[in-house]
Amino acid sequence: MTSRLLVVMVNWRAAKLATECIPSLASEIADLPGARAVIVDNDSQDGSERVLRDFVAAGGFSGVVEVVQAGRNAGFAAGNNVGIRHAFAKYGRFEFVALLNPDTMVRPGAYRILLEFMDGRPDVGIAGGRSEDPDATPQFCCFRFPSIANELAVNLRLGLVDKLLRDRIARVGIPTEAGPIDWVSGAHMMIRGRVLEEVGLMDESYFLYFEETDLTLRAKRAGWTCWHVPESRIVHLVGQSSGVTRREGPPQKVPTYWFESRRRFFVLNHGLAYALAADAVAVLGFALWRLRRRVQRKDDRDPPGFLRDLFRFSSLARGKRGVGPREVGW
Repeated sequence: MTSRLLVVMVNWRAAKLATECIPSLASEIADLPGARAVIVDNDSQDGSERVLRDFVAAGGFSGVVEVVQAGRNAGFAAGNNVGIRHAFAKYGRFEFVALLNPDTMVRPGAYRILLEFMDGRPDVGIAGGRSEDPDATPQFCCFRFPSIANELAVNLRLGLVDKLLRDRIARVGIPTEAGPIDWVSGAHMMIRGRVLEEVGLMDESYFLYFEETDLTLRAKRAGWTCWHVPESRIVHLVGQSSGVTRREGPPQKVPTYWFESRRRFFVLNHGLAYALAADAVAVLGFALWRLRRRVQRKDDRDPPGFLRDLFRFSSLARGKRGVGPREVGW
């Protein structure tokens, strides 16, 4: 038996945000035959699971929303895989699987729009909609794949280089019309079930960041396309669930797992030589930027210790150490 849509949300100590999202999520999938939402608590150990279960029961959402316990906090990819495996085992195959962050609110029609779009484009394996601030200001949520050229541009921060490499920089702007793109944010992503069956689930060796990029690249290499569909919209309170990409306050130290995920992506998908070149360009570019910032007396808004950690966790310092095979099985 094949159901229409599965939505998976991973929670780690963000129960309040998740409960604010659940009503909008439930209302959007209630009219879709067989649609389900699974909220995975990644072993929050702060009472989140009980809060979520009580909220779902009290709000009358049990018909479409279910809370499950992962039993460990192994990251975003592993948490999503828990939800996918659970739902497929319990309810059967789903035609589409959507990922949704807990720090979001689903705008009316968001899933209907994506489903109709993908029904009309059988070549599209993955699609994502627009993420917005609460006041409807659009956010960057679709990108080109990481590359050596992008590592140079984002770390050197020189206008001339940005212009020369504008077609290679990961951030593509904010499209106003649907179009193909390399990858879309996992905060609001829909994946065709056949894609997961062909290329596997998300790689659980990524704790957080780069996992959706890796999955989309694997899908592309298997012949699937990825599209950004801005008509499908959600509100995204950026960084509220992870605390990493907050917009306000002083710059935060970038966690170790971001660097580890970045190195894994380059080594696993492009080989050690490419990863070494990307790391060398990134370290050199960022070092030159830091020197120019000091000479020009620009404000220091860089994360603390970023240059040190960029080298420390790079392939230049660690090679392929710790970059094991993909863990994507069902």
